[in-house]
Amino acid sequence: MAKRNIGTSCVQGGYRPGNGEPRQIPIIQSTTFKYDTGEAMGKLFDLEASGYFYSRLQNPTADTVAAKICELEGGTAAMLTSSGQAANFLAIFNLCGAGDHFISCASIYGGTFNLFSVTMKRMGIDVTFVSPDATEEELQAAVRPETKAVFGETIANPALKVLDIERFAGFSHKNGLPLIVDNTFPTPVNCRPIEWGADIVTHSTTKYMDGHGSAVGGAIVDSGKFDWTRYPERFAGLCTPDESYHGITYTERFGLAGAFITKATAQLMRDLGVTPAPMSAYLLNLGLESLHVRMKRHSESAVKIAEYLEKHEKISWVCCPSLPSCKDYALAQKYLPNGSCGVISFGVKGGRAAAGAFMEKLQLVAIETHVADARSCCLHPATTTHRQLSDAELVACGVSPDLVRLSVGLEDAEDLIADLEQALAQV
Repeated sequence: MAKRNIGTSCVQGGYRPGNGEPRQIPIIQSTTFKYDTGEAMGKLFDLEASGYFYSRLQNPTADTVAAKICELEGGTAAMLTSSGQAANFLAIFNLCGAGDHFISCASIYGGTFNLFSVTMKRMGIDVTFVSPDATEEELQAAVRPETKAVFGETIANPALKVLDIERFAGFSHKNGLPLIVDNTFPTPVNCRPIEWGADIVTHSTTKYMDGHGSAVGGAIVDSGKFDWTRYPERFAGLCTPDESYHGITYTERFGLAGAFITKATAQLMRDLGVTPAPMSAYLLNLGLESLHVRMKRHSESAVKIAEYLEKHEKISWVCCPSLPSCKDYALAQKYLPNGSCGVISFGVKGGRAAAGAFMEKLQLVAIETHVADARSCCLHPATTTHRQLSDAELVACGVSPDLVRLSVGLEDAEDLIADLEQALAQV
């Protein structure tokens, strides 16, 4: 079969067992791998042969699952990382070094905002945050000679702002820049950013892909479409010899389809060690097998609950991209016609105090830092995930003081509505 539907790829992508081989992917729980000669291993160290020698760089279980995610996103190469945060860091750091600059949408996850605005600045990498609604003139004003990439989230966490991927891809490519899109919330089941022009896709696989709160992880997928060789000085790390590997040039040796991921694996994973555990990769694969079924249920239940909240007298506002009243409904219909995700945001009348009191009265829905798994949970971002941000930064991220982020799980929607009802009655 040349092309498979997404549900089939969720179940069988990335792994085709041979005669007498395990039907489920094997867990290769080993740090090292044996070779008969030093010459054979030396070829691995020189990137002249494919294979495994140390699980800090690559592991067969992780690579099998990465291949499935690559197929789901429609990319040419992929890798797993130890977390979604690591995936976003490596995706940027694979292109940027001290003195470089990149552009990011402001409405992104608070942890990523802090990574970009604080930690990476300490490394000498600067960032300019722009509104996802910025005009072409405003976007162009953010570009510098040292700019290397543009970053955004398909659905921003927790503002739920929908990225106009096609517009941002056009802007990025006009300036010779790759567009990196974090596709965690919709997953490739509901949106495939590469089809809309994204060049690199990242994921926190901890969320819907795992789906059960079992394992932290991340993934990076390369579309293989961005031509790094058109800008050899800008992307010197990919287009000039790497002396740490005897002078190989990644674009020459591995082509556009493999250069980005090979460099990120062979160079950054080698040195930084943000390595996925084989057991975590195995658990992730179990989640992926039901992803297409779960995302439909998450999305449908979220709309039902959003419709209920929208009519409640104690709720000041509701944001769900698939809700017609949502500001980004038109964009959601373009990029997410089959549903957005199971996460909704809303405001409780009375602000911070009312939001906190409401959450404490919930019985089925738990207060958790987590989001996007089988069990419904909620949190108050302004005092948790985004508490390190200033009021101005909170506004830029689309996080108001009264915002409650609700992750709708796989429970019956009517039971969840009843839980919300009894909690709101006590506020």
